Amino acid sequence: MRQLAPRTLLLVLGLVCGASVGLALLAQHKFGMEPCPWCILQRIIFILLTVLSLIGAALPVDLARRVLSGVGAVLSAGGICAALWQHFVAAKTNSCAMTFADQVIGFFGLDTRWPEWFEVRASCADAAVSILGVPFEFWSLALFAVAGGILVFSTLTPQRRA
Repeated sequence: MRQLAPRTLLLVLGLVCGASVGLALLAQHKFGMEPCPWCILQRIIFILLTVLSLIGAALPVDLARRVLSGVGAVLSAGGICAALWQHFVAAKTNSCAMTFADQVIGFFGLDTRWPEWFEVRASCADAAVSILGVPFEFWSLALFAVAGGILVFSTLTPQRRA
């Protein structure tokens, strides 16, 4: 990772996080993997990470990149918490209605503005799906962990001089 400049890593991270949202939408609309509130919350966090990473990569100002990366690192930690909560708590309950995830979605009105992207369509127990034997939320957790590492690196690394 030390060979790559932070801005390059942010660009790649932004593209990967954006692709992860695209894959989640593909899984939802083509393969019937309906999202629960915690799935949607993680989707929102990935969208925010995409935007922050791409803006951070595009900005020539080192301090702005580092601040955006720091905010992104905190969001990544939140994503890790959301994935863990989804797996260990929410998926074990009959209803995950009116949890923190539901409240965030409702507060911003995302489910009514863009229902195809943000409408909750399943309970957490019903949304429990594995891919290659690994729960979907653990794939999400892994990407959040990688994103967090890149964002911490970007926060702590000053811009190199040519």
